[in-house]
Amino acid sequence: MNTEQKITSPEQIERPGDGGKVVFTNGCFDILHPGHVDYLERARSMGACLVVGLNSDASVRRLKGALRPINDQQSRARVLAALACVDFVILFEEDTPLELIKKVRPDVLVKGGDWSVDRIVGRDVVEAAGGTVCSIPLLTGYSTTGTVERIVAMHGSVGNG
Repeated sequence: MNTEQKITSPEQIERPGDGGKVVFTNGCFDILHPGHVDYLERARSMGACLVVGLNSDASVRRLKGALRPINDQQSRARVLAALACVDFVILFEEDTPLELIKKVRPDVLVKGGDWSVDRIVGRDVVEAAGGTVCSIPLLTGYSTTGTVERIVAMHGSVGNG
């Protein structure tokens, strides 16, 4: 499947035919870094299919501020879809993925270690359907905010190209 085909809607998700589990996670994934890749690979290892809910540009601005996202939603979706561990990417406009989780009906709901299980949006929906919810540790030393801060510190307003 090419990367553009992986960017889809909840109705187009192909559930694994062998009874394998569908894993769902979500985020902004603004500037992809090794922490994201590690997290997504570990999320994918929990099932047969990884669906990533991707915050739209408007949603990212509401959550992160007027200067974000750095990359537009189509660019972020395309880069995520190019990862071998990602099976599907679905854009969503809301501030939380709750409605998307209800449509996807994942067997496993995953967030990064900065989210405790009791704070994960959609936990009640997934657990009520017999699924599991988990928070997995993040790879230390990586964040989009940290990347942006390093770029600004290195280049400032000098315009070094």
